Amino acid sequence: MSTPLERAAQDAVAAADNTELARTIAAVLAAQQIAQQQAPAPAPARPEFDSRKWLTIGGLGIVGGLVASLFAVAVAIGAVSVAILALVLRSLWSDIQNRH
Repeated sequence: MSTPLERAAQDAVAAADNTELARTIAAVLAAQQIAQQQAPAPAPARPEFDSRKWLTIGGLGIVGGLVASLFAVAVAIGAVSVAILALVLRSLWSDIQNRH
């Protein structure tokens, strides 16, 4: 059997080996971080021009504009109709009031 002094010496040698291993791992990790920081990021690849996408967007824009203009015309026609109705009713009311 080993004496407590021999056992302590063996534990000290094992601890020194573990400390050296930990320092080596830390050095490797630090070197990897530095290498990652220095490596330039690759430029993103420019996507190809997709004409179908832009034709679709343009077509939808035209259709949306036509719908909006037709809606505006419908609102204008409605407003004119209401104005004419108001004038006719006012005229009728005025005639009715003048006859009595």
